[in-house]
Amino acid sequence: MIVLASQAPIFYTGNGYTKLSNYLSSSKPSLIFVLVDTNTHNNCLNTFLQQLETDVTIEIIEMDAGEEHKNIETCSGIWETLSELGADRKSLMINLGGGVITDLGGFVASTFKRGIAYINVPTSLLAMVDASVGGKCGVDLGNLKNQIGVINQSEMVLIDPNYLITLPANEMRSGLAEILKHGLIASEEYWEKATNLEALALEDLDSLIMESIEIKSRIVKEDPTEKNIRKTLNYGHTLGHAIESYFLTNPNKTTLLHGEAIAAGMIMATYLSHKICGFSENNLKKVTKKINGLFPKINLVEEDYEKVLDLLKFDKKNSHGNINFVLLKDFGEAELDVIVPNNQLKQAMDYYLKN
Repeated sequence: MIVLASQAPIFYTGNGYTKLSNYLSSSKPSLIFVLVDTNTHNNCLNTFLQQLETDVTIEIIEMDAGEEHKNIETCSGIWETLSELGADRKSLMINLGGGVITDLGGFVASTFKRGIAYINVPTSLLAMVDASVGGKCGVDLGNLKNQIGVINQSEMVLIDPNYLITLPANEMRSGLAEILKHGLIASEEYWEKATNLEALALEDLDSLIMESIEIKSRIVKEDPTEKNIRKTLNYGHTLGHAIESYFLTNPNKTTLLHGEAIAAGMIMATYLSHKICGFSENNLKKVTKKINGLFPKINLVEEDYEKVLDLLKFDKKNSHGNINFVLLKDFGEAELDVIVPNNQLKQAMDYYLKN
């Protein structure tokens, strides 16, 4: 199966590895660099290399696992390693890992020698349905999410759901948050399909993953540089990212997985959608119940509100001093660039904590 997300073809299982080998044969890279973290080095690398057919020299670059390492310091180390190993403008980087690897690896490749080709091979559910698709790549600035980056398409995305066997349950749930987001912004039918999944078995996930990729791909193809409809992919991310950033560096908080923060952010965004855009109360209750049934409540208290709100000013969707939200009138019907006053943001956090 091939989906076009702007220029980048996406291969879902089947002949994906054959397509990759054909690409290597035709493009003739000077060197191949496979970027992994400590987890994918141990759990995924051997499987991947066994599928790769090429005579080109392959070098492995390993970074530490975790969002806390998605920064310029890590990039500097990888850029230096690329230089030391003789990388040139005809070299290829293959990012084998979750969202941190595909985000950071894409950014490293896009900026090394003004840009070398890269391919994403996502190994987490979140990376398969979201992070690896669409050409967004970048790193955090301190605890501020994705402040430094570019939009630059990969040569291809190769999705093999067999890598999901290596994931713990909380990482699978984290990826499910992005699938639920696609349901909210696309259609109630897809939302119902995603939330009625009784078990996260791989055979049950296949159709959900493919449809989720198709939803994102259609949006990215229509609006590759996020001038309009692509903003809908940020649903739940404005407050979600601020919460994730706050928990990342607060010593009294346990660091959240991306999907855990976005799940809370989606409940808050849906509450705001009800209050501001007319999203029905019945649907608000339905969304809240489903998300709360899948994700544990995060450790947010009223004393945290101001610190979370302070981080909103760094959100990438902001312009002209305004904090812009994506909200919903209904499933699949978004309202863009909605300005929400602080008192309603606090009410949304109150709603999350009390429901």
